[in-house]
Amino acid sequence: MLADGLRRGGRTRPPEHWRDLMSNTHIIPLEPLHAAMRLVVRGFGSTEAEVQAVASNLIEANLKGHDSHGIGMLPRYALAYLEGNLQPNAQMSVSLDAGALLRLDGNAGFGQVIGQQAMALGITRAKAHGSCIVALGNSHHLGRIGAWAEQVAEAGLVSMHFVNVISRPFVAPFGGADARFGTNPFCAGVPLPGRPPVILDFATSVIAQGKTRVAYNKGESVAPGCLIDGRGEPTQDPGCMFVPPLGALLTFGGHKGYGLAAMCELLGGALAAGMTQRVPEGDKMRILNGMFSVLVDPDALGQRAQFESEALAFIEWVQASPPREGYGPVQMAGDAERASQAQRSRDGVPVDATTWKEILAAAAQLGVAPDQVQAAAGLA
Repeated sequence: MLADGLRRGGRTRPPEHWRDLMSNTHIIPLEPLHAAMRLVVRGFGSTEAEVQAVASNLIEANLKGHDSHGIGMLPRYALAYLEGNLQPNAQMSVSLDAGALLRLDGNAGFGQVIGQQAMALGITRAKAHGSCIVALGNSHHLGRIGAWAEQVAEAGLVSMHFVNVISRPFVAPFGGADARFGTNPFCAGVPLPGRPPVILDFATSVIAQGKTRVAYNKGESVAPGCLIDGRGEPTQDPGCMFVPPLGALLTFGGHKGYGLAAMCELLGGALAAGMTQRVPEGDKMRILNGMFSVLVDPDALGQRAQFESEALAFIEWVQASPPREGYGPVQMAGDAERASQAQRSRDGVPVDATTWKEILAAAAQLGVAPDQVQAAAGLA
């Protein structure tokens, strides 16, 4: 039933008694979760390397507290694959190689693989030339963009990423009454000595679209100011994103988030991918991303030591601010994700029962026995 609802571009809201039965949450230890998700991903016909890359990337998003980009994406990936719009085992190809300027085609492959390949090549070129611009198009869902900034930061490089989304539109322009583009994330990463990197990663909508899916599956409302319904009126019901008449997410900060979303579309879409969101996607389940990335080697500027000294001094100054009532110590971007990863790695990953039911249904569609997935997760 859920898969049929997704294919129609919306979901059939479960009867209330069924929703009550599904309201509990599973807490799945990390290793069993990996085993279960590898089983599901094998259903795509992926190589073992791809199975590991996709499962690990999705679970890492859950670990970092971003369930919107975690294993709950697998049901949609399964439908995109069955439509022929996701190509397992596809590899990145190079359309233009100008040394420090690359144009890459993801060939509709798993973004968890394509993103890693694109950033690995960009890192090599940035270290050789001092900087590199990577224009990536036609990748299936790149997942949590922070993963790619983390990969670059681990190599000692600074990066910025502008991303567009080709899918059913989910976000309304500032002042608009219906959805016209995707959640268009922006991300930046800064490596620093003696502390984890600063990783800023956010959707240009108030909340990520996947967070409405998580809230809907849990039977929860979203915060005020995130959504408008099919009439363009404010609502807190995430069901408006799945049950017609469909509503839309709002951009963060009004016209400011809208402006950044437009830049992500112009740079990640028009410039990098040659593809922008300008027509409805209808019932297609694919999620294609374009990503315009700028990688910089501080060593090439001849001032890494000064850069690092100033950056650390600034962070120390900012974090010395006394917390306001109701808040903890001042954090930098990426700190909350690392705290979540430590806690969930230790205690297990929460997965609401509706999302788990959808994952089992997706496994069946991929030819994987749901009871095997259930047993691997320790839920049999």
